Amino acid sequence: QLQLVQSGGGLVQPGGSLRLSCAASGFTLERYAVGWFRQAPGKEREGVACISTTDGKADYKDSVKDRFTISKDNTKNTVYLQMNSLKPEDTAVYYCAADDRYFDGDNYYCTSSMAYWGQGTQVTVSS
Repeated sequence: QLQLVQSGGGLVQPGGSLRLSCAASGFTLERYAVGWFRQAPGKEREGVACISTTDGKADYKDSVKDRFTISKDNTKNTVYLQMNSLKPEDTAVYYCAADDRYFDGDNYYCTSSMAYWGQGTQVTVSS
């Protein structure tokens, strides 16, 4: 069974840090785009960060650049999202997703129609 299993998340004060993990089961993430998406109450789901697992090329939503870092560990078949300097507006349910269909000749990239999705995890930033 092909699935992504998420861990991490929770409640943190503004300015704090959290790390989310996304482990693939039943397939390897060697040639995939893996992205982190989030959805806040009453808002549409949005892409936060994406990594091409072939070479580690990463892209970020402007509002999280310099605060969030997406990374991969091929030995653990896992992608991480390190979130620092968290703000209340980062509060949302976070999802990881993976797909190997979107390739531009150099890198794999994320879209809103990823094939595999994690179960979601709540991140709440509040004092």
